[in-house]
Amino acid sequence: MAVAPEIVPGIYFELTMPGISIGYFTEVSGLSAEVEVFTYNEGGNNSFVHKLPTRVKYPSLVMKRGITSEAALQQWFGKSVGPSPQRVDVTVTMMNEVQERLRTWAFANAYPVKWTGPQFNVGQSAVATEALEIAHDGIKTT
Repeated sequence: MAVAPEIVPGIYFELTMPGISIGYFTEVSGLSAEVEVFTYNEGGNNSFVHKLPTRVKYPSLVMKRGITSEAALQQWFGKSVGPSPQRVDVTVTMMNEVQERLRTWAFANAYPVKWTGPQFNVGQSAVATEALEIAHDGIKTT
């Protein structure tokens, strides 16, 4: 009988591009890929519908964290404004509480498309957070 792999709690995520650490994040979404399916009804065959794979879709990554004094995130976003955004390969690395790398995902031709800053309300004691949405051309094998 096979032993199930240990499920490791992810503590934080590091976003890097070649030679630069963009920063550390506490939440990541958009780590997925989906094959679009074309359905074809064959004439005279009513027992099933053909399902043919077409292209692969990748949603944007959304990285969230508490506000920091690091400037790399804002600098990268600034380079992506305009008709020719700075496209770079990036990696997202899941780290544990003792800074061991647990898992890494790489994304091709990534660039930020949206930055969301904190919402301030003096009546609440919530942590000020920011989010970065990153478009990319797909998951690369590492």
